[in-house]
Amino acid sequence: MPATITAIINQKGGTGKTCTCASLGIGLAREGKNVLLVDIDPQSSLTISLGYDKPDDLPVTVATLMMKAMNGEAIAQGEGILHHREVVDLLPSCIELSGVEAAAVNALSRENILKQILAPLRKQYDHILIDCSPSLSMLNLNALSAADNVIIPVQPQYLSAKGLVDLLNTIKKVKRQINPKLRTEGIVMTMMDNRTNFAKEINALIRDTYGKHIHIFSTEIPLSVRAAEASAAGVSIHTYDPRGKVAEAYRNLTKEVLNREKQRQKAKSPCL
Repeated sequence: MPATITAIINQKGGTGKTCTCASLGIGLAREGKNVLLVDIDPQSSLTISLGYDKPDDLPVTVATLMMKAMNGEAIAQGEGILHHREVVDLLPSCIELSGVEAAAVNALSRENILKQILAPLRKQYDHILIDCSPSLSMLNLNALSAADNVIIPVQPQYLSAKGLVDLLNTIKKVKRQINPKLRTEGIVMTMMDNRTNFAKEINALIRDTYGKHIHIFSTEIPLSVRAAEASAAGVSIHTYDPRGKVAEAYRNLTKEVLNREKQRQKAKSPCL
């Protein structure tokens, strides 16, 4: 089967998108899946967090491939893909991606550039996860156009919860106008601090407001400085603090994602 492409997206910054993309992707790899992580944030947060601390010095990034696609140039098989020691592959980003986004405004089928790049890679992987930038940009439109699923990390804060409305409206528009197969896989609560009543109240508000229409993962990612330390060390939380509460939470989230995938495949299987 071709890879399932999942966009990890929230237009608000600081919601744990990058940590979720890396931790879920490596969690899937640890479950035996072939995984490609794609960084389409010009800030290169995913690339840096996986140990490539000078992304602008990399010879080939997703920006290179997007420019080639826009110019009709051939892309070699596996071009630009890095092999991370935690058994995942990475298509990195760099600051040049900001210029590519500006150039894409005038390109034909501008929302399908990333989809064009990822299409031949779907045969090589089980899962492709896209770490999106904290905005509602042309790059994120490309991610939603290429994706099958959307996972939305949400921090238990008022502005994060309020921003969900705009994001969900954007997803609906993309589904209606560009990518009818796009599915909202679910919301995952991140940076949860259950010691505070405020976090509990926002968590309950989001579950009450959106839970009837959108799946909200039962796994909640706890607030921990260890996650930030792992990014600075250039490895995932699974390697940096494998026995910690964040690593355990992401293992549980991985199981939830796989179980939902299995249920969908079972529902599609013809009766014997």
